[in-house]
Amino acid sequence: MIFIALAAETHAPGFFEQFGVDWPHFLAQLITFLIVLWVLKKFAYRPLLDLLKEREDRIAEALQKAEQIEKDRAKAEETRKKILADAQAEAQRIIDEARQVAQREGDKQLQEAVAQAEQLVAKAREATELDRERMMTELKREIGRLVVETTAKVTGKILTPQDQQRLAEETARELAA
Repeated sequence: MIFIALAAETHAPGFFEQFGVDWPHFLAQLITFLIVLWVLKKFAYRPLLDLLKEREDRIAEALQKAEQIEKDRAKAEETRKKILADAQAEAQRIIDEARQVAQREGDKQLQEAVAQAEQLVAKAREATELDRERMMTELKREIGRLVVETTAKVTGKILTPQDQQRLAEETARELAA
């Protein structure tokens, strides 16, 4: 209003009237405009601004929640990878352990087989030695008998059992030496 009054004083009277300004109507319209402006500000703009502020707050909250969800997802992904790596390491450890057990069992069975083979070889040597001794005994007996028969035929006399025994023993001693 001060501006209007100053403008009216600085200009010649009738300046505003030339443009069709009717002061009583102008002032009434100005007052009505200010009242409407105050009512709109109080009852329309303020609730509208509050509604926009509330919506802005909800959007900011939703963005924070989205960021938190993204962080949680990244953390869950990291945890999943760690669990997967741990599971793979555990599986590898179990496989290695199973291989070691299988290797030990294989070695054990191999050692048992070698021991059994050595026992069989020892038994075979023993049996061979017994057969050899038996054959040598039979051979000595047969040679002794042949010597006695040959001596009896060469000398032409019948040998007594003591003579036969003596010749068999002498032949056995000579064969043993």
